[in-house]
Amino acid sequence: MKIGILDSGVGGLSVLREIRKLLPNIPIHYVGDSSWCPYGNKSAEVINRRVFQITDHLIECGATLIVIACNSATIHSVGPLRDAYLLPIVGMEPGIKPAAQKTESGVVGVLATEASILGEKFHQLVNDHAKDVKVITRPCPYFVELVEAGTLNGAEAESAVKEAIDPLLDSGADVLVLGCTHYPFLGEAIQSRLPSGVSIIDTGIAVAKRVQSLVPRNSNSDVEATIDIETTGSLDQLNRILPSLLPDLAVNTASCSL
Repeated sequence: MKIGILDSGVGGLSVLREIRKLLPNIPIHYVGDSSWCPYGNKSAEVINRRVFQITDHLIECGATLIVIACNSATIHSVGPLRDAYLLPIVGMEPGIKPAAQKTESGVVGVLATEASILGEKFHQLVNDHAKDVKVITRPCPYFVELVEAGTLNGAEAESAVKEAIDPLLDSGADVLVLGCTHYPFLGEAIQSRLPSGVSIIDTGIAVAKRVQSLVPRNSNSDVEATIDIETTGSLDQLNRILPSLLPDLAVNTASCSL
């Protein structure tokens, strides 16, 4: 058993860390497509092409389960990917349903990428689970840039968070959905901006539990498994920011030429 994880960059590492907590003895192979990051402003055709290329690479390297740790990629590619491959494919989607169930003000704020917000799947989620709730979306492309640069706190991060979140709070949102896997890495800056009574929905834990349910029980060993992380971007940059993204995990890093 080997879990293959793909994302537009390093954001999906927030999902990897949740999977690792539940499955410490299953090998993980992660590919961050940082040379094409962000996916949020790319066309569906470009996103699909990259997702298929990376999935093929992960399977060639032994992955037996694929996690699309990217909301934009899931919205455009999870259906075609499941049609094309027989192995399990786990995707991400913004936590509209739990947010609609949790809100008391009747207003939910969604922080996401342009691709996620404009995707048909997103609108279907809102239609299916939040008909009686006001859903306000807020594209936050700068969040992705900050995380890719390793800028997780400080004045620059705090300013970006304030600009994105304050309009949602002013509109009465008492639940904020993190609709991109990069955003949890800004969790400290986001949380510090929230008044009492406002909560955050992050679907990374739910995805990890879904992956755990698909792993046969006899797949676990007593030995902590390896984590291999590849990037299509700068390996030096990846190695520079990894200690702040995954401070407690030992990983192997490499360049990916896709």
